[in-house]
Amino acid sequence: MERNVSVRTPESIAFYYELAGLGSRFLAVAIDSVIQTLAGIALLLLFVWANPGASAIGKALGLHDTTIEAIQLAITLILMFLVYFGYFVAFESLWNGQTPGKRIIGIRVVRDGGYPVTFMDSVIRNLVRIVEALLVYVPSIISALASSQNKRLGDLAAGTIVVRDRAFEVTDPSQWMSADDATAPPQLPGLERISDEELALVERYVSRSHMLDAHAAHETAKRIAGALRPKLGPEASEYSDHDLLVRIAAGRPR
Repeated sequence: MERNVSVRTPESIAFYYELAGLGSRFLAVAIDSVIQTLAGIALLLLFVWANPGASAIGKALGLHDTTIEAIQLAITLILMFLVYFGYFVAFESLWNGQTPGKRIIGIRVVRDGGYPVTFMDSVIRNLVRIVEALLVYVPSIISALASSQNKRLGDLAAGTIVVRDRAFEVTDPSQWMSADDATAPPQLPGLERISDEELALVERYVSRSHMLDAHAAHETAKRIAGALRPKLGPEASEYSDHDLLVRIAAGRPR
């Protein structure tokens, strides 16, 4: 069953998310599992190839055979743990909430409220994944079906959701403002001089800025805001580039 969630920001901008369903999430996990299995096989083959040389080095250092075997076993277990656990943490942290499987299927992990997932968020949700996997993901299925936001146990623990990777829709900010004028951002003089094309560009930035890395978001906001500031009054100088664009999207007359 398709589920959606709408998030309202403090700047009166609403983001609409289509939540990823169980089918797409498990298909992404299946793809990742295949990749992990291939990586694990490659590591084991590499270990077998390097084993004679490693044993020779151990004997040269005066280590007993049992000690060498214990070290080899420990290294194998650590590497396999990293392949399974570190795989998800590394990709979700570096690829903005996506693993290869999620990217192929077109879904990603975000924090509650639509913010990018952090390293610690990924660590928490994937530590819980270990327990879920040992129980054949049965707790994950039950939790996702019971949750209004399709959250498995790891998502509940980390405060994350999994959404479809598409351009999030920005609802009409004036609707939020009319419903709650007390929280509406202040109007900026000169908003009427902003064209519809420029407004569309601003709204695209606002809706996707949370999916960009910090440097890319900063540079994009700087370029767009720099082109629009000359059309606005001196009050615009009180806001950062990002905040200015958010207020333009929320307050531009239609």
